[in-house]
Amino acid sequence: MEPAKAGISRKLWMLGAGESIWIGMLLVNLATFTWATNMTLGRWLRDSIGPLTLSALRFLIATLCFGWLLRSRPPEERRPGADMPFLLAMALAGVALFAPTLYWGLRYTTAVNATLINGLGPLITGLLAALMIREPLTSRQLTAALLGLLGVILVISNGERTFRETFHGNLGDLLVLMALTLWGIYSVLGRKVMARRSAISTTALSMALALPLLIPAALVEQLSLPPRWRPEVALAVLYIGVAPTVLGFLAWNEGVRRLGPGGAMMFYNTLPIYGALLGHFLLGESLGLSHFIGGALIIGAGLWAARAGR
Repeated sequence: MEPAKAGISRKLWMLGAGESIWIGMLLVNLATFTWATNMTLGRWLRDSIGPLTLSALRFLIATLCFGWLLRSRPPEERRPGADMPFLLAMALAGVALFAPTLYWGLRYTTAVNATLINGLGPLITGLLAALMIREPLTSRQLTAALLGLLGVILVISNGERTFRETFHGNLGDLLVLMALTLWGIYSVLGRKVMARRSAISTTALSMALALPLLIPAALVEQLSLPPRWRPEVALAVLYIGVAPTVLGFLAWNEGVRRLGPGGAMMFYNTLPIYGALLGHFLLGESLGLSHFIGGALIIGAGLWAARAGR
């Protein structure tokens, strides 16, 4: 009877692991969809509000939301405790530096260039995970990352040969690349912290610890870049503070916990797909064959790498 029981237990474990993989994939896709809306709005808001002010308001709204979510959590979930060094590093890399750097970069580069650079995310995060927490970067993950990058190129270039002419090494491109590297560091550190605490606690504390840096910087920025408030600008800032920040960060961190940083970053390349769909349905932009082929490459590579990683 013991071997039979062991066999049943193993099957149940495999079913649970498979379900966790699918939930993780859904969560990271939800995160990238909300972040696609964030990049669209961030580009739209560039002439109305400075990058530091937008970042500070975004994370202030999010921190208030997380404070409400954490009110019924155990006391240890509301305190950094022994994780303080890692949470501070996450706050610095993934909040205080990442968001302003991304918004700053979007002021100087095109959405095409920024999306291409984001396609390097799986490669960068995989390398960082291997260096920082010794998570192995398998040949399958590396191949999937390259396939996903090819899909990104097809999506954002619309299959045109002149695409290479749009990529120039300017300040905006370098800033977006820097932001992507900071996000990779945040993801790897989050994997380590979430081995001991929940995604809600990790996300909330990493944001709250960044506010003492962001708020003074935003006040200084307003001396030279005062916000141009309009009702639609206020609504956009409120949306960015709730959907991409609270919902997106929670979904991403829980997805990282289930898939690992390398597996989760395979789906970071879905961001340009969602950006293209939003542009089509909301702005009337056309979708070509290259978008569908590139989208299939991105999603297929992500599924292949994530399942292999587990």
